Order: sequence, then C-alpha cells, then structure tokens
Amino acid sequence: MEIKVHLATTQQELEHVREIREKVFIMEQNVPEDVEIDQYEDSSNHIVALLDEEFIGTARWRKTEDGIKLERFAVLKEKRGLGIGKKLVEFILEKIKNEPFVYLHAQDHVISFYKKFGFNPVGKHFYEGGISHQKMIWKQE
Repeated sequence: MEIKVHLATTQQELEHVREIREKVFIMEQNVPEDVEIDQYEDSSNHIVALLDEEFIGTARWRKTEDGIKLERFAVLKEKRGLGIGKKLVEFILEKIKNEPFVYLHAQDHVISFYKKFGFNPVGKHFYEGGISHQKMIWKQE
C-alpha cells in the first residue's frame, strides 16, 4: 500500500479532483453543488492523493485577502482511516511553510484532527454548506 500526493496539473487529474469532491461533499454530505464548486477553482492549487495508483483524496489551497486558506479536504469514504488526510495536510503545509498566515475552516468533527498539525480554533462556530465549521489558524513551530 503506497500513498502518493502531488499537485494536480493535468485535465485528467482535475477531473478526478472534481469526482472525489462530488462524492464526498455533494453526494455524501449534501452540500449544494453551487456552494461546493465555486469561483475559486481556477485560482486554487489542487492536489490529489493516490493509493496504489487509484485516486482517492484531494485538497486545495489558495491565496485570500487574509492569507493562505486550505480547503476542500476530501477522502473517499471507503478509504478513510488509512492516513490519506494526514498526507494531504502534510503535503500542503510543506508547500506553504514560509507563508506568514495560514488558516482553514474545519468541519466540527475534524477539529481535533487539524489540531495535531498546529491549527488552533478561533472565533465562533458558523455554517458553510449547511455544515457547522470552526475557523482555525496555523501556528508554525
């Protein structure tokens, strides 16, 4: 079992990104498609995770007015618990390690997961796509 993570640069890889996000966010979590597929698709850096050459996870990051925002972490349901999410986070943090301000909006059930990487919750919970979230800021060591 080998997990590989890399930037999604080809049209085929970007199609896999979209397929994974459709399965996880639109079908599984009932996020409206117009919320999930947004105006930032072309201005974001997308990554893919493969397990034995099968596309099973994705995430993205982008520059905002506030800093670098990590988003759209998704792993296919049947492949969760294998460390794919960890590999996705580690890959992005390595790519953006010199950025002065990094944040994300974590779904409530994964707040403790992101804390393991040095993200700290700030502010009140809020809803995105009908799901409760918490803003988290990355504190580099």
